[in-house]
Amino acid sequence: MTPPRPPAWRPRSLRDSSDSDKIEGSGSWDTLDWTKPDQPASGPVSFANLGCLLESEKVIVEGYGVVLINTDEAGTLLVTNFRILFLSEGTRKVIPLGTIPLATIEKFNKTVLKVQSNNRQSDKNPPRRLLQVIGKDMRIVVYGFRPKTKQRRTVFDALLRWTKPERVWDLYTFACGPSKFGNANPKERLLNEYFRLLGKSSLRASMDMIEDGSFTLSNEMWRISDLNSNYNLCQTYPFAFMVPKSISDEELLQACSFRAKCRLPVITWCQPGSGAVIARSSQPLVGLMMNMRSNFDEKLVAAFCSQLAGEKGERRKLYIADARPRKNALANGAMGGGSESSSNYFQSQIVFFGIDNIHAMRESFSRIRDYLDMHGTASSDGRSSFLRHGGWTWGGGNLSSMSASVSLLGDSGWLIHIQNVLAGAAWIAARVAMESASVLVHCSDGWDRTTQLVSLASLLLDPYYRTFAGFQALVEKDWLAFGHPFSDRVGMPNISGPGNFDLPRQSSSSGSFPSSPVRQSSGSAASQSSSSSSHAQNNYSPIFTQWVDSVSQIMRMYPCAFEFSPTFLVDFMDCLLSCRFGNFLCNSEKERQQCGIAEACGCIWAYLTDLRSSGATSHAHCNPFYDPLKYDGPLLPPAASLAPTLWPQFHLRWACPDEAKAADIEVQCRAMTVKYSEMQKEKAAAERRVDEITFAMESLSAELLRERHMGWSVRESANRATKEYTALTRAVQSLGCKINFTTSDVEDDPKTCSLERNNPRRRNRHGNNSDVSVSISLMSEEYKSENPMGRVCEALCPLRTREGVCRWPEAGCAHLGSQLVGLKANFDAFDRLSIYDSYFQSE
Repeated sequence: MTPPRPPAWRPRSLRDSSDSDKIEGSGSWDTLDWTKPDQPASGPVSFANLGCLLESEKVIVEGYGVVLINTDEAGTLLVTNFRILFLSEGTRKVIPLGTIPLATIEKFNKTVLKVQSNNRQSDKNPPRRLLQVIGKDMRIVVYGFRPKTKQRRTVFDALLRWTKPERVWDLYTFACGPSKFGNANPKERLLNEYFRLLGKSSLRASMDMIEDGSFTLSNEMWRISDLNSNYNLCQTYPFAFMVPKSISDEELLQACSFRAKCRLPVITWCQPGSGAVIARSSQPLVGLMMNMRSNFDEKLVAAFCSQLAGEKGERRKLYIADARPRKNALANGAMGGGSESSSNYFQSQIVFFGIDNIHAMRESFSRIRDYLDMHGTASSDGRSSFLRHGGWTWGGGNLSSMSASVSLLGDSGWLIHIQNVLAGAAWIAARVAMESASVLVHCSDGWDRTTQLVSLASLLLDPYYRTFAGFQALVEKDWLAFGHPFSDRVGMPNISGPGNFDLPRQSSSSGSFPSSPVRQSSGSAASQSSSSSSHAQNNYSPIFTQWVDSVSQIMRMYPCAFEFSPTFLVDFMDCLLSCRFGNFLCNSEKERQQCGIAEACGCIWAYLTDLRSSGATSHAHCNPFYDPLKYDGPLLPPAASLAPTLWPQFHLRWACPDEAKAADIEVQCRAMTVKYSEMQKEKAAAERRVDEITFAMESLSAELLRERHMGWSVRESANRATKEYTALTRAVQSLGCKINFTTSDVEDDPKTCSLERNNPRRRNRHGNNSDVSVSISLMSEEYKSENPMGRVCEALCPLRTREGVCRWPEAGCAHLGSQLVGLKANFDAFDRLSIYDSYFQSE
């Protein structure tokens, strides 16, 4: 089903309404002059390209000079197709308290506050035009508008239209589309979770598997059924669910008619080792006399009592947990409902948890919101809680008044309801973990209190659900797939018609929790609400908010057991209540499939994952204390620890923002973690630099060592050459010749004998490739006679005749070694000699 395109609109500025709408505002409420007539305004400011606007977000109405009464700050109010934006005067910065998504608004109304004056010129103090906006996120915001303008009326009309779309397709999330936060098929994720529970985590679901029905896998005890693939069995159940393997589809068809809304008992979680399960259903239709029975239903419930491991023939115990008070269960019998009888169900025990219905939760939520607004530092009436009631919020400071004021928190009943939910979930987890018992949980319809209990008990038992991926799987399985009516409970339009957004408070709460700004003692107020419906005429109730609050209480008891932080839960709740994404639209899986939510809207899980990817483990959503090795089993909190407190990050962030931040120790730890991470990076960079310098020093040392070795070799070669030169010179001189080394070629001369040319040992050491020539010249007779060494050589030479003639003239006497002169023979020279036998003939 393709959703239609949202209607087009033309952004409207309040400056364009009429001349009386033109308003110049700056400063706070007191700095605005309310008695002077309107002055002509300058040209309208365009916000079309405002940097804080989201994708496809468009400004509908612009208001100027509006005062945020909570903080007494003036600014510009913009109504877009997604939220109310409040920008500070001058800086144009977004004020978080005054900025609220349209879907988060529970109620808004116009109020005229008449300010009382002691002087006679009271007519100069016109009544203040106020717009009160009450949010589902624990905030009450009041905007002040100048009198004698249509500014407030225009904003009110815009809110009336855009906070109450007639169709679900008129919501902002359809105009934005999936963008970069596309939503993968939620059916595949549901099957993957079933595979994990069956011990088949290696398998991955696909659309082909869903289309051909091959996802109906099983283990020894449980199986996945596709009996509801077309939602014909139960319209509020998922297309697939887990049931005992011993129960056939025909028996399931017979059993579903005995449960309200055909929500038959199915498995929502199973313990891999023991085989114990947590099952869920709606109330049985036993009737007023509690005498109606169904053999198929009894057989299905008995199948949850599988055989205990290691115990021959003994079957596990079954607890049937009715979340309602006993009297409520009996009252439902008059309408055909009721509760089970333990005598009809094998080895069963019936337990009532006494958790109140959705109407009591709605009223309790309204009371605690009023309490926080009245006693917070940023109250919606613009006054500090310390300056109310004679100077003190405690009623003058006397002990009895203080006690009475503090008791208002307990009178709201919110913490008592949280404690009941925690106690019920802890009891279920203890029965499964300690007794290996199976537990069947239900209330009336099986989609409110039942969902709270089974999901919270699963979170206590299974460490996987305390991770990011596991928390997503838990919410999608127990809340979305099994049909918690989010559109009704959050107050959003459904495919069948518009939703009820405007939820005025019941008169019973006006005594202890008067609505702001009526609490002001300086004047009286008359209000005009945006709706005439009452809480009893709609199905809005903060059931899911209560469950997330319960999760935060467990996180407070076990701060190291969760991968995510309380900040993640707050951002998750903000995204859910704003309806910016489509995951939590409609009332069931079937309706979301009919609307094409997965294809047409963005995915909240993809958005949150993208946020975390920017900061890795140092992101605010990550718990710096997480220790998965220590908390790898079930969490079983004792009863004494189940005393809840206000959730600071959610309950106090608007009324007491400083206290809410001070209570978050994780912020300080995360800052230390970030600093530590930066220091680690700097350390790693320094170590890399040290390694580079060390490597460079080692390279230089090796190069220096090589140079030293080369220097030693050169010196040794030079020494050898010097010795050879000296010896050769002496030998040549002893023969009556002189030796001359040159670097150029020497022409042949009859009196010059060349001994060696192109000798590589005589090359220029500086790379000069010129040839080194060695020439030997015959000495003159005068020089010979003057050389005593030559005379000795001639006298002792064995080749010299008596006449003084050499018998071996071609021998080259300079190349012969003589022990007398200390020369070493050059044997290479002998190879080049031409020796004739005539040289050695006897004389």
